[in-house]
Amino acid sequence: MLATSLYTIGGIDTVIAVDLSTFFIALISLLKFVHIPTVNVFETGENETLLAAAKAGLKCLNQNRMVLVLILFLAGVNLTASAFGAVLPAYILPRENGGESVLGIVSSFAGIAMLVGSLIASGLPPPKDRIRLIVITMLFSLTTDNFLMSLTRTPITWCIAQIFGYLPVPLMSTSLNVIVRSTIPTKMQGRVYSCRNTLQFFTIPIGYFLGGWMVDEICEPFMERISTESILVKMFGVGKGSGAGMIIFFNGQIIKAPHHQQMRRW
Repeated sequence: MLATSLYTIGGIDTVIAVDLSTFFIALISLLKFVHIPTVNVFETGENETLLAAAKAGLKCLNQNRMVLVLILFLAGVNLTASAFGAVLPAYILPRENGGESVLGIVSSFAGIAMLVGSLIASGLPPPKDRIRLIVITMLFSLTTDNFLMSLTRTPITWCIAQIFGYLPVPLMSTSLNVIVRSTIPTKMQGRVYSCRNTLQFFTIPIGYFLGGWMVDEICEPFMERISTESILVKMFGVGKGSGAGMIIFFNGQIIKAPHHQQMRRW
């Protein structure tokens, strides 16, 4: 999101300069200012191979089904969210004069919303039901963002959609971290977090691939062929970007349907 905004302002050179600057700031901070205490090696971790550690982490997750189901739920969220990210440029750029600037502004609002959401998460009291909070915030985030983005035509409403979409994300991630840290034994948390990151985030490149492929090969050609009197044309418009709008809309439907039942069970 930040890279998209910077690219519209100063081009790829600005993106690279900021990326390198933040890297060196983080590197110097870790080397000079962050103290990492020495800890004893757990007996179960001595001479443990990578595969053995992964197996132990998966076994621990399997024994804590609530955490595993949450991780798989968020893997589905990441699939649809990354597909949204892949098609967003194809949706905005053809629809606006100076589309790159509009795309940068819309992406900036997503980053601003996440920053504000982080501040809200740090100031709110602990929720009574963190699992329900995770599911509700993600359903609200994805459905609101996808529907508002796909069914409107103005940059102002797109920015509002980004606020609704990204403001709840820190609330979700904070609650998930608390659940994992309070549920998984301390000596297993390193293995479990590694497995969690693999399971939760492996769907992101898949989502980017599917989103781009569906825009180019399915949705845009389909929208070019249908009648101008079709309900889909009234919903998503005509010309370039209409197929991307259709993907964004149905993304919201995909994430809403199966997980609504899961929320009711919890």
